[in-house]
Amino acid sequence: MRLVPTRGPIVCRFWWCWPITSNNFLLYLLCYFSQLTFPAAALQQPATAATPGAALHPPTTFPLKHHHSLFDHRFSIPLTASLLLLLLLAAIMGCFLGLKLRRRRLNKKGDAVVAASNGSNDLGPEKEKDFDHGAQACVRKYNWSEIEKLSMNFSQIVGSGGFSTVYLGHLPGSSLGAIKIHCPSDYLNRVFKQELDILLQLQHDNIVKLLGYCDVQDEGALVFEYVSNGTLQDKLHGAEGEAKNSSSSPVISWRNRMAIACQLVQALEYLHEKCPLQIVHGDIKPSNILLDEHLNCKLCDFGFAKMGFSSTIMTPNNRRKQVMVGSLGYTDPHYLRTGIASKKNDVYSYGVIILELVTGMEAFCEEREQGQLLTSIMGPILKDMIASDNECRAMKVAEMVDPNLGEDFEVKEVEAMLSLAALCLGQSPSLRPSATQILQTIRESIGSISFVSAQKKDLSN
Repeated sequence: MRLVPTRGPIVCRFWWCWPITSNNFLLYLLCYFSQLTFPAAALQQPATAATPGAALHPPTTFPLKHHHSLFDHRFSIPLTASLLLLLLLAAIMGCFLGLKLRRRRLNKKGDAVVAASNGSNDLGPEKEKDFDHGAQACVRKYNWSEIEKLSMNFSQIVGSGGFSTVYLGHLPGSSLGAIKIHCPSDYLNRVFKQELDILLQLQHDNIVKLLGYCDVQDEGALVFEYVSNGTLQDKLHGAEGEAKNSSSSPVISWRNRMAIACQLVQALEYLHEKCPLQIVHGDIKPSNILLDEHLNCKLCDFGFAKMGFSSTIMTPNNRRKQVMVGSLGYTDPHYLRTGIASKKNDVYSYGVIILELVTGMEAFCEEREQGQLLTSIMGPILKDMIASDNECRAMKVAEMVDPNLGEDFEVKEVEAMLSLAALCLGQSPSLRPSATQILQTIRESIGSISFVSAQKKDLSN
C-alpha cells in the first residue's frame, strides 16, 4: 500500500493533514469536491420573473444566515458529523488492512524448507515444511507414522514422568534421539502446545535441542537430541533403584560440579534476559538437567514454562483454580503463597541445586525423621556460618561439603557458593540476585570455572 502524503483542503472549516492511502484516495476526492460544491449551492438564488408593481414593492431581503441553505444548522451539523465518522471508519479500516497484510508477509517469510540434514530422510514421501520460529531454524514436522518408525514402535523407554514418556529414537544418519510422548488429555494437550511454542524460540548450548515434532495426535510428540549421560539427579544421588554412590555411579568432582552450576545459570540468563520474550522455566531440578559424555549440562522439560510476563497477582478466587506447578523442595514458597510466577522462582530453585552440589544431599531428605526439606536443614547452618569469624567459618564450611568429595574442594569456593545460595533462597524475591549477577559472582569467585572454558575449547578442536 503506497502512502501519498498531502495537505488536505478545508473541510467544514478545519484544516487537516493526513497521509492518504490509495484505498482512501476516492474518499478524499469526494470530501474535497463536496466542500467546493456546498458554498455554491448556498449562494445560488432562484430566478423570478418581474411582475407589475415590482418597482413599488421592492423585494424584501434577509440576512444570509436566515436562508434555508445547505449550510443551515439543521443540515450542516449532521452532515459534518457523518463525514467525520466516515473518515474515522476509513482510517481504522486502513490500519486494520495494513496490519493484516504485514502479518501475512511476515508469516510467508517465516516458512522454511526442510533442512538439508533432513533431506535424506526416507521415512515417507511427505516432506513437511519447517518453521523458523525465532532461533530454531531446522525443526522438522513429522507425521505420526514417521514417529512410530523413529521410535521402533515405541519399543525402548529411556525415561518417564507424571505426564509423559520418553522413548529412544533412531534418526537418519545413525544418530540417536529422544522422543517425548505426552499423555492424552485436554490439559496435557495445552501443555504440549505451550512447550512446543517455547522450544521453537530456543537455541543455546545448555538447553536441549528440539529436532522435530508431531502435533496431529492427541498425545503430541517432541523429538530431541539424545543426551547420553543421564541426569544430574542420577549422577548426584543415584539412579532410581540404584544404591546411592554405588560403584556404577562415580562421584562428580568438585570442578565438574562448579562447571554444571556455571552452565546452568548461563541457560537461565539466556531464558531470563536474552530471549525476545523472557521465559520462566518453572521446574528447575536435577532430574531436568541432562548431562552429556563430557558432563556438560542441558536444561530440559519446558512443560511448566511461561513465556512473556504473565506473572500477575491472582485474586483469591482465581488462585484456588490455578494449577500450582513445581516440585517438592524446589518450588519458591513465595510462588506457593501468592501465585506470582517470575524469574526469581527459577533463582530460588537454582539456590537449592547449589546446596545439593555442595552437600550431596537431596532437596527432600527422606532419611530424616518424617522427611525434611534441605532448605530447612541448611537455613540455620548458613546463618551461623555467615555470622562466624573466619576461622570458625572455614571449619563449618568444611563440615557441610559432600563427604564423598574427600579433600577434592576449595574451602573459599565452597564458602562463596554457600553465600550465593543464601542470597538465592532469600524470602523476598526482589532481594534475590538475577541470573546475570549470579554468573558474574561465580566467574569472579570460583577459580575452577576456568575448566569450563578449557573444556569447550577441547570440544571445538
